[in-house]
Amino acid sequence: MPADPAAITSALGQRKIANAIGDTRTKAIAYNSQVKDPFFDPIRYSVDKLELLVDDNEWVLTKYRELLFLR
Repeated sequence: MPADPAAITSALGQRKIANAIGDTRTKAIAYNSQVKDPFFDPIRYSVDKLELLVDDNEWVLTKYRELLFLR
């Protein structure tokens, strides 16, 4: 599935707006609601599903569940 240029442009625009905020707490809230939630959460959902489908021997990156449960 190719990347949607309009979505990328929108994400970059929202990131620029958040970067311009001086107060750290307000900036973090803006990133969460304007960048992470609308753009990264859908990507994360798809990657989490892929991690379950692809065999561990074929998935070269550390899986999220492995990061959570390191011993």
